[in-house]
Amino acid sequence: MTESISPAEEARYAELQQHALDLARTGQTDELISMLAVGLPLNLADEKGNSLLMLAAYNGHLETTRALLDRGAEVDRRNDRGQTPLGGVAFKGYREIAAALLAHGAEVDADQGGGQTPYHFASMFGRHDLAALLVEKGANQDSRNKFGLRGKQLRVVGKLLEPLIAWAKRRKAAASN
Repeated sequence: MTESISPAEEARYAELQQHALDLARTGQTDELISMLAVGLPLNLADEKGNSLLMLAAYNGHLETTRALLDRGAEVDRRNDRGQTPLGGVAFKGYREIAAALLAHGAEVDADQGGGQTPYHFASMFGRHDLAALLVEKGANQDSRNKFGLRGKQLRVVGKLLEPLIAWAKRRKAAASN
């Protein structure tokens, strides 16, 4: 016979899950690991499919990322947009986290949607040291996205977008003041 849980217990469990997602997002490794030790699912994901690993990696938390990887988190688990942690890290430019993901078997050329790969993201957003690491680990420099553009061409697009991105950041900062 299966025991059902009360609505209050269900609500508390949802709160604990949200707390764990917040811990991953903010890099609070010790508390997150404590929650995993008592049974929290290692590959827990938010409503957008972002796993604990994706949240830790995307937000630049190397220690938390390593702790999750060392415990067996799915390195290539995709979110609802089809993105992997390596794709998110390539966009953000976190080289050390990318190296950790690759060391745990992340697929270097995983399609992130539209034929975009982590190498494309790193190239387009000026993450040259990260792009070099991806090439060193076997990234295909000649792969094309859905628009037929290669990484080198995306680097040019990224250069053209730099002033627009800088303007958007200034505008966002001004709006928050």
